[in-house]
Amino acid sequence: MSDITSQNFAQEVIETSRQIPVLVDFWAPWCGPCRTLGPMLEKLEAEYAGKWKLAKINSDENPELSAQFHVRSIPYVVAFVDGKPVDQFVGVLPEAQLRAFLDRVIPQPAEIAYREGLAASQAGETAHAREAFQNALAFDPGFDAARFELVNLLLDSGDAHAAQDEFALLSPKAPQDERYAPLETRLKATERADTLPDAGALRTVVEAEPGNLQARLDLAQQYIAGQDYEAALEQLLAIVERDRSFRDDVARKTMVSVFDMMRDAPQAVSHWRRQLASKLN
Repeated sequence: MSDITSQNFAQEVIETSRQIPVLVDFWAPWCGPCRTLGPMLEKLEAEYAGKWKLAKINSDENPELSAQFHVRSIPYVVAFVDGKPVDQFVGVLPEAQLRAFLDRVIPQPAEIAYREGLAASQAGETAHAREAFQNALAFDPGFDAARFELVNLLLDSGDAHAAQDEFALLSPKAPQDERYAPLETRLKATERADTLPDAGALRTVVEAEPGNLQARLDLAQQYIAGQDYEAALEQLLAIVERDRSFRDDVARKTMVSVFDMMRDAPQAVSHWRRQLASKLN
């Protein structure tokens, strides 16, 4: 348990909640219900043994924090996860309802493993990330977010067959996820690339036959498989410019999927979206 003021709020609540959930209890010495809820929260914090942290704010001594969170009545409890408030309640809850509230905000084992995988992936620890995502899926086979990440890692490592196997295990609701279409496009491009001439040979064909749209599409697939997305977009845009109807508008549709793959490069995406719009209008 920590006593929180405006001076340590950012560190003790916001930053700490990026590691474990933090429950912020707004209270005051004169508040009778606060004297009932406070010990209950302290007891549960000890019982949950590090799965979440209790932070107490004396609302009389910290009016600016009370105003920031629109505290109208106390006790008022706000749960923070990943630096953001995600749930709250007012008054004293029975212990069973308190436990239910905690269970809603405390990450489940699959979620914990998934977060571990994301952190490892961002740190370049590919083997660790792959193991963490596999652990998440062992806890919850229907955890599509973890499977999306695992498929991408497998593709990055060149294990297209394993990536295909994992992709096939996505849940029936996965196609509604915004990550599905771009990953499917990348997976198909990788599979297709294995059956095509290499990029150098295809470039030679395109240079000799600029109107050979199939060669351009094949070259774009090779670029996508190699994650050279802007080079792929250049070829796809050339197809749109020459014949948008080619293979049922495949070039434009593929460009849209590539835009999703390039979320980490918003300026480049904006540039290519403008280029595409200019060819369509």
